[in-house]
Amino acid sequence: MSVRAVPERASTTCGVGRAARRAGALVLAACLACSLLLAGCVDQHPERSESEDGPYEPRIVATSPAIAEVCDKLDLDLVGVSTTSRGLPERYADVERVGTSMSPDLELLKSLRPDYVLSPNSLQSDLQPKYASIMEASVFLNLRSVQGLYDSIAYLGDKFDRREQAQALVDEYEAFVEDYRARNGSEESPKVLILMGVPGSYVVATPNSYVGSLVELAGGENVYADADEEFINVNTEDMQARDPDIILRTSHALPAQVMAMFANEFATNDIWKHFRAVQEGRVYDLPSDKFGMSADFDYPDALEELRTVLYGEEEGSDGTVVGEAASAAAEATSSTEDADAVADAAASIAGGAGSSGVASIVDKQG
Repeated sequence: MSVRAVPERASTTCGVGRAARRAGALVLAACLACSLLLAGCVDQHPERSESEDGPYEPRIVATSPAIAEVCDKLDLDLVGVSTTSRGLPERYADVERVGTSMSPDLELLKSLRPDYVLSPNSLQSDLQPKYASIMEASVFLNLRSVQGLYDSIAYLGDKFDRREQAQALVDEYEAFVEDYRARNGSEESPKVLILMGVPGSYVVATPNSYVGSLVELAGGENVYADADEEFINVNTEDMQARDPDIILRTSHALPAQVMAMFANEFATNDIWKHFRAVQEGRVYDLPSDKFGMSADFDYPDALEELRTVLYGEEEGSDGTVVGEAASAAAEATSSTEDADAVADAAASIAGGAGSSGVASIVDKQG
């Protein structure tokens, strides 16, 4: 709230009595002005000031499970989290649910009076105007790759005074990657085709997607490395012409339904029989809880699983059946998912197909 300065009054020549009265009036006016100033400068977020309990902690909402996990690792409290079937950190068990990642409840969001709303930048084009409409500050984080995840961690650590926690996480990541690459250094890079599915359709995942970045980090060569988008729509003839050594399949929502769709597609569409990867039994189904849309802290497990797949330690199939790991993951998650998850999945993939490549972290005020 701005306060206008009281203009200085012009001096006048007065008698002693009048001067005394004037002096008394000025003192009274000064006292009133001072009290008005004190009453008028009210912080619209009074809890932001330091108190006897310590410095003010910002009110933060995390609109995706992956971002909630990041906040937990950085020891940040939240006033709102996404509504999701996926497990959230225990510290947020009683925190207000604000709707799905793609469709947060704006009125509820506004009622929480957040200082910052944190969302993945894959949804920025859709969510930024919505946040602006309710005048909320938003930070869009790059979770499209493991490196993007740790860039985001460093950013939040600096922004919210969690530098020590952020640096510890970054150091841990760098040590893991160094060891992982050393173990894979002598292996030949296989050519990989990645299919990301939602019920009724699928797209190709490029290195600009999270699952694509994992394959690249594991040493695989994406046959669509020349694409700028996260996901692209490609006909099967073009896929076959790129002659992948390995075909990977995963899902963003309702994995049991998606994997059954993939198995049926490979069994009934004749063109798949002409793929060398199919003929050699090198089709693999990846569990969606490790190979989804956003980077998270399960990436070491995902990379270890990819290592066995890419370098021949795990037996694949011709694609007409669902892999055991993916089937088990699907069984564990499908019962808790619903139509909202499917809608979010389709919208996320549609946003990634045709969007720009890996975006930087941005901090936008509505």
